[in-house]
Amino acid sequence: MRGILPNSRRIRVNSKGGVARRIGRRPIGSLLLLVLATPAIAQVAPVGEGVKAEYLAELAVAEDHFVRLAEAIPADLYQWRPGSGVRSVSEVLLHVAGSNFNMPRALGFAPAAGMVDRDYQTSETEKVRVVEMLKESFVFLHQSLEGFTPEDAERRIDWFGGENTFRGALFFMTRHTGEHTGQLVAYARINGIVPPWTADAGS
Repeated sequence: MRGILPNSRRIRVNSKGGVARRIGRRPIGSLLLLVLATPAIAQVAPVGEGVKAEYLAELAVAEDHFVRLAEAIPADLYQWRPGSGVRSVSEVLLHVAGSNFNMPRALGFAPAAGMVDRDYQTSETEKVRVVEMLKESFVFLHQSLEGFTPEDAERRIDWFGGENTFRGALFFMTRHTGEHTGQLVAYARINGIVPPWTADAGS
């Protein structure tokens, strides 16, 4: 099956959270550096086995798309919202950042120091700072998952008044970021902005 971007590079994500772009046999770069340096990530192949490698592969794409779209939206639209009572651009971005900072707590890891999840999405509106906070949240999420082992996948955790597995929580996190990426794509399109990965594909 053809990837979203015909000319995109193939990225391999290993079970420790690293991403390697292979030139010959040499892996180059780390996850964060590669996500920031690579024009687009559309195809990923988990390196290693298990839910951690599979989740990190999906996270690499989700992070790439969400951050690039945040960077593509002009600063003067960061307080734009499609209607009363709906999150603004900056609030959508910081809602996901807040989730990245706080969701590890549900998995048994400490949240970021000083996080106030209820007010976080309205704590900043200036583009440069919002994008910085978003990137910092993905770094924190990766760091929180470094100690995740295959045995953790089936570990049961408290979950919104019930129970879930660690694996199920990772599914939720993937869906949550994807949901708000779609929301931000709609915001961008309404304002005449083409998502960067779509622009790269020439459509």
